[in-house]
Amino acid sequence: MSEHEEFWDARYSESQRIWSGEPNTMLVTEVEGMAPGRALDLGCGEGGDVVWLARRGWRVTGVDVSRVALERAGEHAKEAGVADLVDLQWHQLGESFPEGEFDLVSAAYLHSTVEMSREAILRAAAAAVAPGGVLLVLGHSGWASWQHAPPHDVHLPTPQEVYDSLGLAQGEWVVERSGEFERSQNGPDGEPGTRTDNVLRVRRLLA
Repeated sequence: MSEHEEFWDARYSESQRIWSGEPNTMLVTEVEGMAPGRALDLGCGEGGDVVWLARRGWRVTGVDVSRVALERAGEHAKEAGVADLVDLQWHQLGESFPEGEFDLVSAAYLHSTVEMSREAILRAAAAAVAPGGVLLVLGHSGWASWQHAPPHDVHLPTPQEVYDSLGLAQGEWVVERSGEFERSQNGPDGEPGTRTDNVLRVRRLLA
């Protein structure tokens, strides 16, 4: 078992659920008007985004390094009645990656205190986008208001840094959204707070 897999399995095993089960707000905002097709959710966790997409007719491949998280995502999909639209796969991203092309590739908050080749993963994500499809990258721009001693060795890239790291071929992509937004995020003890995140949405042009 890799350090990354061990870390996230332990993190998910701390409680019966560590996320809300709801989809990421910005994924909903960015995807709601899109016609459903094939979607890939990288780092799907307990399946909040996967289930939301499947409920709207997407055929979704959800990927995570934690088998604990994938088991919970599978249960969530069954309870929601969308298991037939969901394919959950274990991958150590950076070493293996799902096959195929997708109309939507979502990489939401792929940050980790354990070493992870995030830039290489996002380049692989871009390569998996079908012509006419979208790559959506959501990330943190800064630490939450209640985090007074964040780990200083974790770099949180700007949308422009994310875009530059993708190395997209000129003339083959268009940037549809690039910017920051503030959202509410409660602290571990329930104290209210805010956090600044960012979004990059790029579309591969039709050949």
